[in-house]
Amino acid sequence: MNEIEKEEKIELPSNQIKKNNADKIMITFDEFQKLDLRIGTIKSAERIPKSKKLLKLTVDLGENRIIVAGIAEHYSEEELTDKQVLIVANLQPVKLMGVESQGMVLASIDGSTLRLISPDGCIATGSKVS
Repeated sequence: MNEIEKEEKIELPSNQIKKNNADKIMITFDEFQKLDLRIGTIKSAERIPKSKKLLKLTVDLGENRIIVAGIAEHYSEEELTDKQVLIVANLQPVKLMGVESQGMVLASIDGSTLRLISPDGCIATGSKVS
């Protein structure tokens, strides 16, 4: 099993798990507040060797971070430069294809179309999303 195929199982105490009609786990507002969502500006993007899907992004969040994102089939390196995106900034770092990823870029997928989540106008890099 390579590093990308590793799957971690998260176990929540049974008193914190509630399911909606579609059997999705519901979280509390307090749990949601633990997320550190920020606006980041992509400074550069490069393909990760031996991967069709992964890009290594350098993202400015007030400090530069390396974030690995599985978006190479949807975006070129050039069109990502200077793009503002929504980042989960307090995600525990993980190694993907030998590169430590220090956050997550949020995206939405509709069928075969993937789009990054971005602010509807320019906002200061590192701004907290609330």
